[in-house]
Amino acid sequence: MVFEGLSEKLQDTFKKLKGKGKLTEKDVKEAMREVKLALLEADVNFKVVKDFINKVKERAVGSEVLESLTPGQHVIKIVNEELTDLMGKEQVKINFASKPPTIIMLVGLQGAGKTTTTGKLAGMLKKQGKRPLLIAGDIYRPAAIKQLQVVGEKVEVPVFTMGDKQSPVDIAKAGIDHGVNQGNDVILIDTAGRLHIDENLMDELQDIKSTVNPHEILLVVDSMTGQDAVSVAESFNGKLGIDGVVLTKLDGDTRGGAALSVRAVTNKPIKFIGLGEKLDDLEPFYPDRMSSRILGMGDVLSLIEKAEQNFDAKKAKELESKIRTQQFTFDDFLDQLEQVQQMGSITQLLEMIPGMGGKQLKNLDVDEKELVYVKAIIQSMTKEERNNPSIINGSRRKRIAQGSGTSVQKVNKLLKQFEQTRKMMKQFSDMGKATKKGGRFKMPFLGR
Repeated sequence: MVFEGLSEKLQDTFKKLKGKGKLTEKDVKEAMREVKLALLEADVNFKVVKDFINKVKERAVGSEVLESLTPGQHVIKIVNEELTDLMGKEQVKINFASKPPTIIMLVGLQGAGKTTTTGKLAGMLKKQGKRPLLIAGDIYRPAAIKQLQVVGEKVEVPVFTMGDKQSPVDIAKAGIDHGVNQGNDVILIDTAGRLHIDENLMDELQDIKSTVNPHEILLVVDSMTGQDAVSVAESFNGKLGIDGVVLTKLDGDTRGGAALSVRAVTNKPIKFIGLGEKLDDLEPFYPDRMSSRILGMGDVLSLIEKAEQNFDAKKAKELESKIRTQQFTFDDFLDQLEQVQQMGSITQLLEMIPGMGGKQLKNLDVDEKELVYVKAIIQSMTKEERNNPSIINGSRRKRIAQGSGTSVQKVNKLLKQFEQTRKMMKQFSDMGKATKKGGRFKMPFLGR
């Protein structure tokens, strides 16, 4: 879970504040001491922590907060605003050229996920209606060119390569000429990295920069390296001049030191974050939404956006009609399950729901592998059984369990939960009934 340790500690601290009612200056200072320790444990830069705490403390000990009816909520609001400010206030987009093509140069050290990120970004831009081209400029790392070609094929974006015998500068120049001739409006250059920053690396990147004059230089850094990621960002910015940062592997970063420090230290925005290995696991970075998630307030806007991107509007309308007439089948259920999976990991989706961060998620045993069994059970049913589960008797249950490689108990559990889900969805199809009756949806096998 993203920022798991930090999120949990901050939420515990603010829970104490909210429980106090009236606050004294001493209460606020004690809370700020706990916040400071939590941030330092999260590997946030010391100077960044110091400045952050001073800003919050200065605002939180004012009469407006201490004398309000809900001082605890006021303090949380201040922390939320300052966290958002720390990470850059608002989303910063790619600076597209007024006259295409826009040239984007991706730089970084080896192992940060630069080549994959280049492909992911190209795929994202293609979905936005752009015509991207990838240039394979890493001639040193074995299989780097092949890796970019594989990623390019998966996101259906062409890759320009001249092999590994030409200089990266010549490859970049020739690639841009090719892109202009082909009508590509965005050109992304995957450059070589090193295990550490050295003079040769920087000289080469500076040569490419001065030759192609990129509109954007994006630095790709591994967020799991914490303070090292911030140091790398500082060095690249000082020697090359970057326009933004892409933080990869944020889904595995339980601390969050890089995300909370890099903007303050480099004064360069985090533009994208990588949240997984899938090619669509790259998202624009929204400081306000990330702050909200850290504090356990959820991220409803991102959740809605994911749903809009992955759910078919026509299918949704058909589904609503089926629910109203109680014709919701296992085929419909399977279709919905697959669409939810396309939105990302279930854990990440739950993090976006207000109140579902920290301990709440920790206590929920989410085993996403069980979804494989759910799909196998449904796919082992006949068409008639999927449409009318009431005919599934004892012998049919044994056959389905055997065909899906599961047990009769799991088949029984799914049948029971499907029936409960069908009843509940019928209630929710009528908003009036939903308000009166409520109900709680439980995804099969997710919480054990």
